[in-house]
Amino acid sequence: MCLVTRKKEFTLLIVLSLLSLTGQTNAAKPDFEKQVVPIFQQHCIRCHNDSTRDGGLSLETKQNALAGGENGRILTPGVAADSILLDYVTGPEPEMPKKGEPLRKDEIETLRQWIKAGAVWPPEFRIQEAQLTSHDWWSFQPLKQPSLPELTDKEKKQVRTPIDAFLLAKLQEQGLTFSAPADRRTLIRRIYYDLIGLPPIPAEIDQFVNDPDPRAYEKLVDRLLASPRYGERWARHRLDVVHYADTHGYDKDKLRDNAWPYRDYVIRALNEDKPYAEFIQEQIAGDVIKPYSTDGIPATGFIVAGPFDWVGQIEINEKLIEKKITRNLDRDDMVATVMNTTVSLTVQCARCHNHKFDPIAQEDYYGLQAVFAGIDRAERAYDSDSQTAQKREQLIAQQAEAQQKHQALTAKIHSWGGKELAALDAAITRASNAKQGQGVEYGYHSSIEKTDNIPKWVQFNFKQPVTAEQITLVPAYDNYNNIGAGFGFPRRFKLEISDTSDFKSAKTVIADFTKQDVPNPQSRLFHVDLTGQSFQYLRMTATKLAPRSNDFIFALGEIRVQAPEGNNLASQAKVTALDSIEAHPRWARKNLTDGKFYQSPDSNIDLAKLKQKRDHLVASLTTPGEKKSLAKSSARLQQIKQELAQLPAQQKVFAAATDFSPRGNFRPTEGEPRPVFLLSRGSEKAPVREVDPAAPRLIDGLDGIFDLKDLGDEGARRLALARWITNRDNPLTWRSIVNRVWLYHFGKGIVDTPNDFGKMGTKPTHPELLDYLASHFRDKGQSIKDLHRLIVLSTAYRQTSRTNPQGNQLDGDNRLLWRMNRRKLEAEAIRDAVLQISGKLDLIMYGPGDRLFVLEKPQHSPHYLYQKYDPATTDTHRRSIYRFIVRSVPDPFMESLDCADPSQITPKRIETLTALQALALLNDQFMVSMSDFFAKQISSKSTDLESQVTQAFETALGRPPEPGEVTLLETVGKKHGLENVCRLIMNSNEFIFID
Repeated sequence: MCLVTRKKEFTLLIVLSLLSLTGQTNAAKPDFEKQVVPIFQQHCIRCHNDSTRDGGLSLETKQNALAGGENGRILTPGVAADSILLDYVTGPEPEMPKKGEPLRKDEIETLRQWIKAGAVWPPEFRIQEAQLTSHDWWSFQPLKQPSLPELTDKEKKQVRTPIDAFLLAKLQEQGLTFSAPADRRTLIRRIYYDLIGLPPIPAEIDQFVNDPDPRAYEKLVDRLLASPRYGERWARHRLDVVHYADTHGYDKDKLRDNAWPYRDYVIRALNEDKPYAEFIQEQIAGDVIKPYSTDGIPATGFIVAGPFDWVGQIEINEKLIEKKITRNLDRDDMVATVMNTTVSLTVQCARCHNHKFDPIAQEDYYGLQAVFAGIDRAERAYDSDSQTAQKREQLIAQQAEAQQKHQALTAKIHSWGGKELAALDAAITRASNAKQGQGVEYGYHSSIEKTDNIPKWVQFNFKQPVTAEQITLVPAYDNYNNIGAGFGFPRRFKLEISDTSDFKSAKTVIADFTKQDVPNPQSRLFHVDLTGQSFQYLRMTATKLAPRSNDFIFALGEIRVQAPEGNNLASQAKVTALDSIEAHPRWARKNLTDGKFYQSPDSNIDLAKLKQKRDHLVASLTTPGEKKSLAKSSARLQQIKQELAQLPAQQKVFAAATDFSPRGNFRPTEGEPRPVFLLSRGSEKAPVREVDPAAPRLIDGLDGIFDLKDLGDEGARRLALARWITNRDNPLTWRSIVNRVWLYHFGKGIVDTPNDFGKMGTKPTHPELLDYLASHFRDKGQSIKDLHRLIVLSTAYRQTSRTNPQGNQLDGDNRLLWRMNRRKLEAEAIRDAVLQISGKLDLIMYGPGDRLFVLEKPQHSPHYLYQKYDPATTDTHRRSIYRFIVRSVPDPFMESLDCADPSQITPKRIETLTALQALALLNDQFMVSMSDFFAKQISSKSTDLESQVTQAFETALGRPPEPGEVTLLETVGKKHGLENVCRLIMNSNEFIFID
C-alpha cells in the first residue's frame, strides 16, 4: 500500500473517530430543561414530589433527588450503571412508573446520557407537573358581555328584560316558549316570599289584585326591596353559605355569645345595597380598609363564621402536633369559606395533593392558608359608631406618645436611683396588687383534712430551665374564723428544685423547715435565697398543715421567683398541685402566679408610706425642670386615661382577631403571621417548605402573586386577597354571585353547583345569559337589588308554574324555564309565616339571638334543651334570622323542615318531603301554640264559624276558600275547635309551597 493511500486511510479514521466522539458528546449532554424535565414531568413528578414523596422520594429539586428515597440514593452523577433510577424504568416489565405507559427507549437513553454527563441540574431549578389541568374551562375564561340573541318581532313582545331574550332563544331551539303569566294573587305571594320571606296580608293582596296601574307590579317590587325585611330574608341565604352559628361546634360546643354582630352586618349591608366588591372586601379585610367604620370589624366575622375547636385551640399545648393539626384544619375552614363563597372554587381539595380536576396546585392552597396565618377566631372589641372609634384611636396614639416621653424620663431617674428606687417600685407594685374585698383572687387553697400530718404540695413547671436569685412566699389573708393574715401558711414545709417533674431524682432541697414549727409570718414576706441556681421545676411541700377551726389546710397568696435581673419569672410557669379546691375567683392554683392577692386592710397604710418615700427619693434625684416635665407628663397621661374612660363602652364581636385576651393555650399572634408550610400529603408531620401568601394562578392576566411590601403585614395579606377576588378581571366572582341570586329566585342555578365552578361541577345551562348577568352586574354598579329587579321583572319569573305535556316531554326538569318552578318554603319562611298569621311576630331588628331552648351549663359542655322551651309563654317571637343557632344540637322542628346544618357550608339546601315534616307541622309544640294564638286572633274579630274559617284560610293561603273547602273546615271546627282548623290549614301543602 502506498504512503498516500495510508495517509488517506489514517485521515479517514481520524475523521470517523472525531465524528463518533462528537456524536457521543452530543448524546452525553442532553438539554436538562428541554429533554430531561419533560420526562420527569410526564412520568415521575405526579407521585415523586415534595408533597406526596411516594417511596420517600421527591424529584422536584436536585437536593431532594440526590438524597434518594427509601431504597437509597437513586442518582450517581457520572455513573449510569450505579444509578438505580435506570433500573426502575428499564426491563421488560419496569417497576416504574406505577401508573401509565413505560418510558420509551429514547427517553431511557436520554436519562442515561444525562446521568453520564454528570446529571447537570441547576441548583435553583424546581420541577413541577407540566400542567395540572387545562385552563380552558368555561368559568376561567374572561368575562365579556354577549350580544342579545336575535328574535322575531313576535318573540320580542315577550321580552321584558334581557333575561327573556336569552331564555327564549334556548326555548325556541327546542320548540318551546314561555308559559302564560301567573295571576296577580299568585304573583304577589311569590314575590313577597322571595324578597322578604313573609306572606302578604289579605288587604295587600286585594289592593294589588285590584290595582289598575300597569306598573303596579314594578312598584310592588321596589317597595319590597326597600323594606328592612328584605335584608333579613336574604341574609339567611348568605349565612347558609358561610355556615354561621352562635356556638362553636365540636365536642364541647360552647356558646359564641357575640357572633350576632356579623349577622346584623350582613342584614344592614344588604338593606343598604352595598356594592358587591365593597361587601366582599369588608368581610375579608374590613378592619384594615375601614378601621373606624361601624362595619369594619364586625364584617370580618365572615372569615370565622365556621366551627371553633375549643379543646384543640385552648386546651392542647403549643408544642404538641395536635396543636398544628388544629390550626391547619382551622385555616382550612377559613380558606374553604372564603373561596367557596366568593369564587365558587373547591380549593380545599388541594390540601393533600394537587387538585385532581382543577388547575389548583397544593402550593396555591397553602398560599391561601398563609393569607389567614395571622388571625384567629376570637372576640374583638369595637366601637358602635365611627366618631367614637376615631376618638379612641387618637387618644390611644396620644397615650403612646406621652408614655414614651414619660418612660424616657423615668428611665433616667431609675438609672440614677439604682437598687434603692427599684426596690421601692417593686414594693409599691406588690402593695398595689394586694386586693381587698370579696370576689377577688386570694391565692391557692388545698383540700381540707382532718389531721395536720397529710402532705400537700404545689409545683411550678417551667417550659425551660430558669435561673433565680430568690424565692418569695407571700402568705394568704382571709377572715375565715378570724385567722386573718398568714391564713393556711404551713407549720412545716420544704422547698425543692429539680430538672424532672416527678421529683424522684436529681432534686435539691433549697429550704427545709420540716424539723420544727415555723411561726405564722402574718403579712410578712418569706424569702429564700438561691444565689443564681438554675432549675426547671420548683415544688413547695407542706409536711404539717395549718389549723383552721376543726380541720387543717395549706394555703398561700403568691410564690415569686426572682431572676437576677429582678423580674418575677413565676408567670411563665404552669402551676400543678396534689389537690386544690379551685373555688374561683378566690382560690385557684393559677392565683399563685397572677401577681394579685388579698392582704390585711391596713396594707393601704404601708402603700401610702412607700409612695411617700419614693416621692422623696425621686425629688432628691431630679432638677426642678425634670420635676416639672415629669409632673406634666403624668398629668397628661392621667387626663388621657380619664378621656378614654369617658368614651362609650366598646362592644364585642366574634371575628377575625390578632389581639385578644389569652385563654389557656390560645394566644394571639399580635399581628405576626404564623409560618405556613406546604404539607406532604396534608400531614402536619411532614412539612416540605414554607409558603408565602398568594392566590391561585388560574386566571390569565390575573396574577396570584401578591405584591406585598412587608410579608409580615397580616392585614395586607387579607386585603391583597380581597382585591384579587374583587378584581374586575376575575370572572369567577361575578359569575358566582349572579348564579346564587338566580338560584334563590328559581330554585335552580344556571350552574347547579353554586359552590363548584370547576370541572367536577355542572356546566351552565345558559352560559351567555350567565355572562350577560355577570358583566352587567359588575359594570353597572354591582347592586344586588338591581339584579333582583332584572330577574323578577322578567317574563320568565312572572310565568305560571303550571305544567304542560309538551314541556314535560322535551324538558321535564324545566332547565330551560318554560314555566316557573313550584318551590317549597324554607324552614325559616314557614316559621316566620306562622308567627305573622298568628299575630305573634315581633319585628324588632338586630341584637343577640333568641334562645328557643332552655340552657343548662354542666362542667363539660352546655346542654341545649328544646323540649323545655315553651313558645306559649315567651315574651317575644322575632324572625327566624334572629334565632340563636346551635351547631351540635339543632332545633328539632327546624331540622325536620330541612334547615341548613350550621356545621357545613350549605350553598343549596336539600329539599325533602317526609312524614316527619307533616307530623312536626301538626304536633310540634310551636305549631300547637301558634294555632291557638291564630284561633284567638280570628275569634276576636268574628263569632260566626263560617266567617272564622274563611278568614283563617285567606290569611294563611292568600286566597278565599272554595265552598267545598269551607264545608270541610267547618266540620272540623265544629268537632275539634277553631284552633285545630288553624292547625290543619298551616299543615297544608298550599301553605308550605309557593307557585
